Amino acid sequence: MRMLRLFLLLLCTLLSNAAMASPEAAKRTLVVAYYDFPPLSYTDTQGQATGAAIEMVRRLGKHAGYPLHFRQLPSARVYQGLLDGSIDIWPGALGKPELAGHVLPSQAVVGHTELNLYRRPDTLPPRLPDDLRERELILIQGYTYWQTATAILGDPNLKVQMHTTSNHESALQMLFKQRGDYLLDYSAPVNAARKALQLPELPYTTLYRLDLSIIFSRLAPDAEQVRAEFDQAFLELRAAGELQEELEALGVSADAPAPLPVPVTGHPASSASGNGP
Repeated sequence: MRMLRLFLLLLCTLLSNAAMASPEAAKRTLVVAYYDFPPLSYTDTQGQATGAAIEMVRRLGKHAGYPLHFRQLPSARVYQGLLDGSIDIWPGALGKPELAGHVLPSQAVVGHTELNLYRRPDTLPPRLPDDLRERELILIQGYTYWQTATAILGDPNLKVQMHTTSNHESALQMLFKQRGDYLLDYSAPVNAARKALQLPELPYTTLYRLDLSIIFSRLAPDAEQVRAEFDQAFLELRAAGELQEELEALGVSADAPAPLPVPVTGHPASSASGNGP
């Protein structure tokens, strides 16, 4: 009888502790990787991840109940982390061929950017690719570009000379100082850098338009569930009118079409293809 009482007391204690515990197990911390792509993603002067795309991920993660750990990494390490599952999320461009079949893009487009060939105001629009022959191009170190652009850069017959620099501000300064004929760069960071330097608008030729999304690694634990919860968070917050500020910062209309239903595993829409930043 005494043993029975002890057993019942222990059982009551366990049930009481379970009742006081959170009804839902704590969700794991998701690793969000990004690289320097202002104003969409960058590290501020206090060492904190910030930018329009970062704030969107932060808002959706909070609504979905996921703690987030942000890491700024070189692009190659971001892609490798998505391939091996050590990175859960990357706010970036749809269409990296290296990631095809290894990632799950969100059903929400969270922004756009263009890959442009910038020139000085006194330079005529180029006829591509012929007018790039023996010209000097300024590139951002560590960036990847649309495959047609990389094919031009690597064409031995064109003899394009390439100069790399570490950031967009110095790239613009190089162009204005005639240390290159053209700048190959993405519109979002160029516009931010140009405004910071108080430079006039530059003429350009658009080579490619990129849709930006929230990319999830297929190899990360419960990737499809996490993606579905982020998409649901996007739908709920937008329906409640709570994402206007974030969407405006990303240049996306609040009236843009809602995310499509999550495709079944193996559907072509589940993986990225093409190329991006």
